[in-house]
Amino acid sequence: MIPPKANAAFVCQMEDILQVYTRPWDSRYPLVCLDETSKQLVLETRLPFPTRPGEPYRYDYEYERNGVCNLFMLFEPLAGQRHVVVTDQRTQLDYAHQLEYLVDILHPRAWKILVVQDNLNTHVPEALYKAFEPMKARHILNKVEFHYTPKHGSWLNMAEIELSVLSRQCLDRRIGSKEQLQKEVEAWQERRNQSCASVDWRFTTRDARIKLKHLYPSISP
Repeated sequence: MIPPKANAAFVCQMEDILQVYTRPWDSRYPLVCLDETSKQLVLETRLPFPTRPGEPYRYDYEYERNGVCNLFMLFEPLAGQRHVVVTDQRTQLDYAHQLEYLVDILHPRAWKILVVQDNLNTHVPEALYKAFEPMKARHILNKVEFHYTPKHGSWLNMAEIELSVLSRQCLDRRIGSKEQLQKEVEAWQERRNQSCASVDWRFTTRDARIKLKHLYPSISP
């Protein structure tokens, strides 16, 4: 949702993200969009009815809640790759370990990793110092360049779009355990990565200055 009246900070962060999206692919400076979502785990209290050809899947309306899992999305739109990590929580420590995975496992040879993310209270640099020794925390931070979406502007994060695809294609059914969730997500991820599926992003800074002109602060003569 876009606020009815924005300010200079909103516009500045929006244009920063849009400028980042215009950069060409470069293995030295990979672009990674980070976001997360949750999934309610649901156990069946009764076995679903067996299906027959031409019949829809049928199950009982009763179910049992079995906790909630968090899913971190690390989406690389220019490479058409995504990495989904299932965790029990989404604390600052969990976030710090995703950055460690990004820097040390996914892109150990990168010069600088451009990370697009929102302003969630767990998305803070000090999280690294809560999770790791100072030397390692600084090593990770030196390899990352953060680009934050503005408040009410999470729609600018392409990882949010990819999470929407994940929800429609994989998570829109009952999943009873963390292990089953990991298995389903890994299969979905493999299919998407093999096809190098990406996002056809067309919204530019020029578009923003025309279509969202009312959000820009007025300049008094």
